[in-house]
Amino acid sequence: MFRDVCSSGLLQNPVTLGNGCNTDIIEIDRRVCLEKKKMSQRNWKPAKVLGVCLPLLFIFFDAVQCDYFPTLYPRESETREVKELNGLWNFRADMSVNRSQGFDEKWYMSRLEKTGPVIPMPVPSSYNDVTQDKSLRDFTGWVWYDKEFFLPLSWKGQRVVVRVDSARYYAKMWINSVFLVEHEMGHLPFEAEIQDIVKFGSVNYFTVAVDNTLTPTTLPPGEIVYKHGNYPPHFFIQSLNFGFFNYAGSYTGTVYWMITTNSEKVKVQVEVVDAESNTVVMGEGIQGQATVSNVKLWWPYSMVKTGAAYMYVLKVTVKDSTSASTDIYRQPFGFRTVNKTNTQLLINNKPFYCHGVAKHEDYDLRGKGLDMVSVAKDFNILKWLGVNCFRTSHYPYAEEIMDQADQQGIVVIDESPAIGLIYENNYGNKTLTLHLQAMRELVSRDKNRPAVIAWSLANEPNSRLSISGPYFQQVYNLTKSLDPSRLVTFASSNSNPLSDHVMNIVDVVMVNIYFGWYQDTGYLQTIPYQVPPTLEGLFKHYNKPVMVSEYGAETLTGLHTSPSFTFSEEYQKDLLIQYHQEYDKLRHEYLAGEMIWNFADFLIDQKTNWAYGCNKGLFTRHRQPKMAAFTVRDRYLKMINETQKYQN
Repeated sequence: MFRDVCSSGLLQNPVTLGNGCNTDIIEIDRRVCLEKKKMSQRNWKPAKVLGVCLPLLFIFFDAVQCDYFPTLYPRESETREVKELNGLWNFRADMSVNRSQGFDEKWYMSRLEKTGPVIPMPVPSSYNDVTQDKSLRDFTGWVWYDKEFFLPLSWKGQRVVVRVDSARYYAKMWINSVFLVEHEMGHLPFEAEIQDIVKFGSVNYFTVAVDNTLTPTTLPPGEIVYKHGNYPPHFFIQSLNFGFFNYAGSYTGTVYWMITTNSEKVKVQVEVVDAESNTVVMGEGIQGQATVSNVKLWWPYSMVKTGAAYMYVLKVTVKDSTSASTDIYRQPFGFRTVNKTNTQLLINNKPFYCHGVAKHEDYDLRGKGLDMVSVAKDFNILKWLGVNCFRTSHYPYAEEIMDQADQQGIVVIDESPAIGLIYENNYGNKTLTLHLQAMRELVSRDKNRPAVIAWSLANEPNSRLSISGPYFQQVYNLTKSLDPSRLVTFASSNSNPLSDHVMNIVDVVMVNIYFGWYQDTGYLQTIPYQVPPTLEGLFKHYNKPVMVSEYGAETLTGLHTSPSFTFSEEYQKDLLIQYHQEYDKLRHEYLAGEMIWNFADFLIDQKTNWAYGCNKGLFTRHRQPKMAAFTVRDRYLKMINETQKYQN
């Protein structure tokens, strides 16, 4: 069935399951794993890390609020084991008219191969580009996966958790035909305990149903539009409110801690271990504090010549005297501060200028499927370019990508999946509930990451609507209450402060501008007359640092013209140079950052104004450089040399 279409009246004969009209999901595009845990941390409460520089970072264990329990990233330790379930799963798309056949026939009650034809599908991956089937590439609705697995007898009597790192956008999971869990929100993880359902030392199987349908109340929103007349029977399209392919599938620092467990008779030991594997402090007790002397700060690699991205590990050992069980968990973290003036961003009280890119999780064949070869390649390219920050446009990225940002010293503006909030019916209570859930899950997942300096609430919402003000005020308030140590912002497409209802709420102004492309296309000589007054107008009105979160031009690889002409590699290069000349005048005043759209070409839905995807990348989808990549590299490396000299 299509999710959330019951209330919108889009289906002629809507079918519901359980709570019925919820909202969306499709592919399993990230890791799926099992984790054995000695003790439950489900009720662990937040601990904070503070210091003389004020909030250095948060260390939380499982709960941000008493009614919400986030998931810890699966890490093996002396007491925890992780079993990967990645690989080829059985796969079947529900091609029925209402996409309800799988639920009507209860495909979850037996192995998927017994319900009809199945094909092998890699997990993690987006299923869209894996086959030669056009109907599957453009499919909207429920798809089904299943896979058998074994659990060793040694795991019996322990807490066992299944974790899905991402499935877009709505998922239901069964084990051995027993319903287990459902989750609404793409790009963010969910988990459930399974020790009371599974058979140890025997065959088990997972069944997962995932739906990618987008409606006006989903996050991101969209619409199912039925076509009548000269169209095939039951023909519809998935209308999207966004411009990318809807892939589917999965000094002195003081540590304060407070831990709550399911048992009252526990002994807690806390160790802070430095990068050289030295235990620098130890502490004990459910509550306590420990001081790290001569702390080494986490710095972006662009700001220091040596000692960038310094990471510590917080090792927590919990022993239960009643059951004689022990649990050990290690949480990487870094010490650093984030702040701002009215003109600058500050990291460790030093000015930080973002010279970066916006990105997508998008690779050939894999779609948004996690692939560590591609992750490693991208970070090598980022360093080659001299990029010191990126925005996770337009959704949270895989935790493995975030790990690399932490470890390599690249700053991240962490964005929620709220894109396409264009129309007034996108601002209802249901969307708001999902949006607040997204921020809880995002902050919970990434709060311990030193690379993350800001939360981005959305990309290009229609902030001209009066309803957007109170809507985003609630999202901002929640995000700030969850994490007061970081900045909160959003990427705006509205550069007119007189018609905007949201920019006044956030800490930093981010704006997407496309002079010389969407506006005055082809006339690069207009850029010096448009960029400065636009950015200065925002600064003077809000008295906050201003960042350009997108700018750029479409470029077809290999198209060369002299003089430069739209879509040629020369035009992209010349456009960027014009912008850079203006940025250089402003970055010593109030401009706090520039991020090119985009790092690399990516796929988009089929339209006459897109030539097989968005081609605004500095690199092709296969990660080969265009002319403009060398222009940006020269600029960014010079800026790094200037910054490191200044900081040291």
